[in-house]
Amino acid sequence: MSKPRLRSRLFRAHLTVLAIGILTLTIVGWLYTPRLFVLHLRRIEGSNFRAAQIQGQLVDVFQFAWGRGMLWAALVGGIAASSLSYWLSRRVVEPLLEMEEITGAFAAGDLDRRLPEYEFLELTQLANSVNHMAADIQSVEQRRRDLVSDLSHELRTPLTILKGYLEGMADGTIAAEPAVYERLARETQRLQRLVNDLQELSQLESGYLPIAPQPTDIADLLRYVVRRFVDQQLPDAPVQIQLDLPTALPLAQADAERIEQVMVNLLSNALRHTEQGTVRVKAWSRASQIWVAVKDTGPGIAPEDIPHVFDRFWRADRSRDRTSGGTGIGLTICRRLIELHAGHIEVESAIGQGSIFRFYLPI
Repeated sequence: MSKPRLRSRLFRAHLTVLAIGILTLTIVGWLYTPRLFVLHLRRIEGSNFRAAQIQGQLVDVFQFAWGRGMLWAALVGGIAASSLSYWLSRRVVEPLLEMEEITGAFAAGDLDRRLPEYEFLELTQLANSVNHMAADIQSVEQRRRDLVSDLSHELRTPLTILKGYLEGMADGTIAAEPAVYERLARETQRLQRLVNDLQELSQLESGYLPIAPQPTDIADLLRYVVRRFVDQQLPDAPVQIQLDLPTALPLAQADAERIEQVMVNLLSNALRHTEQGTVRVKAWSRASQIWVAVKDTGPGIAPEDIPHVFDRFWRADRSRDRTSGGTGIGLTICRRLIELHAGHIEVESAIGQGSIFRFYLPI
């Protein structure tokens, strides 16, 4: 059994309202109008005029005239009301039919179409919601394509290197030396790191990666992380790492292991994008928050790219040079970890002036 269409239901609803109105008017008029007419006749009776003599005839004539007038009024009014009801129903239903057509196009993969504004505010609001949904789906679809492209590229390079070395070692063109095994291990670690990042991001977004916040000395944690990076640098390295800490810093409510992961990601990005100059790590307390900032002297980020820095698998430089930027997984993980700590992470940057990534944690 098919369901009735909205246009038919609206039209029938208008006709029902019209019929109830006409029926009510007819019943009330038929019962009340003759009595009111007789009452007024009695008020105008004079000494030489007795309305009682012709009262019955007057009432009959009045009822005939009233009934004929009501018949024409109901006929003309019903036609006019029905036409208006049909017209209004079409004005309401046609935008909905257009929405149905365009959402069908969305389902078929055509995400470029958009709904216009309508005369009714509610329909316009619904159209705007559908347009926003289409834009979001289009963005997600584009990021999905970028993800497949980025992952294909990230996986292809180490797999190609592994295949080349193994084939060379198999046919004897490459000697099985420690340096070769070291290169193979390094490429395997790169694959493992990418897979681990993807798995961790999936757990973060699905809520399956728990954190255990507890009172943590952020100053000691920053000293430890900075020392790890400094020990890996040469004495005459073109980029120097600086640490700026206050004399006393309150304890933060944080999971030390996860905050260390955030700092490693931020410092790695800063060093990778800074050819020369300094990378400065600074911490301070304000109100009930502890702020940590990582500032570099790299090339900076364009203003139009800043809102997308923490997006999944996004990077400003779309070239295939791995040194120009990763897949964006690390910064996305950083943002999610800070949010799980009831904190916030942000970026400030300008072309040619470097970038500042800062976040806060609750004391």
